[in-house]
Amino acid sequence: MDSNPLVLALSALAGAVLGVLYFGGLWLTIQRMNRSQNPGFLLLVSFFLRSVLVIGGFYLISDGRLERLAAGMLAFFVTRFFFTKYLSPERNINKHGNQP
Repeated sequence: MDSNPLVLALSALAGAVLGVLYFGGLWLTIQRMNRSQNPGFLLLVSFFLRSVLVIGGFYLISDGRLERLAAGMLAFFVTRFFFTKYLSPERNINKHGNQP
Protein backbone atom coordinates (compact mmCIF):
# COMPACT_ATOMS: atom_id res chain seq x y z
CA MET A 1 0.00 0.00 0.00
CA ASP A 2 1.36 3.40 -1.01
CA SER A 3 0.73 5.55 2.04
CA ASN A 4 3.13 8.35 1.10
CA PRO A 5 1.27 11.49 2.26
CA LEU A 6 2.78 13.64 -0.50
CA VAL A 7 1.58 11.28 -3.23
CA LEU A 8 -1.89 11.14 -1.70
CA ALA A 9 -2.00 14.94 -1.39
CA LEU A 10 -1.00 15.33 -5.03
CA SER A 11 -3.65 12.80 -6.02
CA ALA A 12 -6.24 14.79 -4.08
CA LEU A 13 -5.07 18.03 -5.69
CA ALA A 14 -5.34 16.45 -9.13
CA GLY A 15 -8.83 15.19 -8.27
CA ALA A 16 -9.86 18.69 -7.22
CA VAL A 17 -8.51 20.10 -10.49
CA LEU A 18 -10.50 17.48 -12.40
CA GLY A 19 -13.57 18.48 -10.40
CA VAL A 20 -13.10 22.15 -11.24
CA LEU A 21 -12.67 21.31 -14.93
CA TYR A 22 -15.67 18.96 -15.00
CA PHE A 23 -18.14 21.04 -13.02
CA GLY A 24 -16.82 24.33 -14.37
CA GLY A 25 -17.31 22.95 -17.87
CA LEU A 26 -20.84 21.88 -16.97
CA TRP A 27 -21.59 25.34 -15.58
CA LEU A 28 -20.28 27.00 -18.76
CA THR A 29 -22.32 24.63 -20.90
CA ILE A 30 -25.51 25.44 -19.01
CA GLN A 31 -24.77 29.17 -19.33
CA ARG A 32 -24.38 28.86 -23.11
CA MET A 33 -27.40 26.66 -23.76
CA ASN A 34 -29.78 29.63 -24.11
CA ARG A 35 -27.66 31.11 -26.91
CA SER A 36 -27.12 27.83 -28.74
CA GLN A 37 -29.15 26.88 -31.79
CA ASN A 38 -28.82 23.22 -30.83
CA PRO A 39 -28.62 22.97 -27.02
CA GLY A 40 -29.03 19.21 -26.96
CA PHE A 41 -26.01 18.70 -29.17
CA LEU A 42 -24.00 21.17 -27.07
CA LEU A 43 -24.89 19.30 -23.90
CA LEU A 44 -24.03 15.93 -25.46
CA VAL A 45 -20.64 17.07 -26.77
CA SER A 46 -19.83 18.77 -23.48
CA PHE A 47 -20.73 15.64 -21.53
CA PHE A 48 -18.59 13.47 -23.79
CA LEU A 49 -15.54 15.75 -23.57
CA ARG A 50 -15.84 16.25 -19.81
CA SER A 51 -16.27 12.51 -19.25
CA VAL A 52 -13.27 11.58 -21.37
CA LEU A 53 -11.18 14.17 -19.51
CA VAL A 54 -12.21 12.91 -16.07
CA ILE A 55 -11.90 9.21 -16.86
CA GLY A 56 -8.46 9.73 -18.39
CA GLY A 57 -7.44 11.94 -15.49
CA PHE A 58 -8.46 9.37 -12.90
CA TYR A 59 -6.63 6.69 -14.86
CA LEU A 60 -3.45 8.76 -14.69
CA ILE A 61 -3.98 9.72 -11.04
CA SER A 62 -4.51 6.17 -9.86
CA ASP A 63 -1.47 4.62 -11.56
CA GLY A 64 -2.99 1.28 -10.56
CA ARG A 65 -3.21 2.20 -6.86
CA LEU A 66 -6.58 2.20 -5.16
CA GLU A 67 -5.59 4.69 -2.44
CA ARG A 68 -4.53 7.27 -5.05
CA LEU A 69 -7.81 6.83 -6.87
CA ALA A 70 -9.72 7.17 -3.60
CA ALA A 71 -7.91 10.39 -2.67
CA GLY A 72 -8.56 11.87 -6.11
CA MET A 73 -12.22 10.88 -6.13
CA LEU A 74 -12.78 12.22 -2.63
CA ALA A 75 -11.39 15.61 -3.69
CA PHE A 76 -13.47 15.46 -6.89
CA PHE A 77 -16.67 15.01 -4.90
CA VAL A 78 -15.71 17.69 -2.38
CA THR A 79 -15.30 20.02 -5.35
CA ARG A 80 -18.75 18.97 -6.55
CA PHE A 81 -20.17 19.90 -3.16
CA PHE A 82 -18.68 23.39 -3.37
CA PHE A 83 -19.92 23.90 -6.93
CA THR A 84 -23.46 22.87 -6.05
CA LYS A 85 -23.46 24.91 -2.86
CA TYR A 86 -22.04 28.15 -4.23
CA LEU A 87 -23.15 28.12 -7.87
CA SER A 88 -26.68 26.76 -7.48
CA PRO A 89 -29.48 28.68 -9.23
CA GLU A 90 -31.26 29.32 -5.91
CA ARG A 91 -28.19 31.01 -4.46
CA ASN A 92 -27.67 33.18 -7.55
CA ILE A 93 -31.33 34.27 -7.59
CA ASN A 94 -31.36 35.21 -3.91
CA LYS A 95 -27.98 36.95 -4.13
CA HIS A 96 -29.31 39.37 -6.75
CA GLY A 97 -32.47 40.13 -4.77
CA ASN A 98 -34.91 38.48 -7.15
CA GLN A 99 -37.76 36.31 -5.99
CA PRO A 100 -37.52 32.59 -6.84
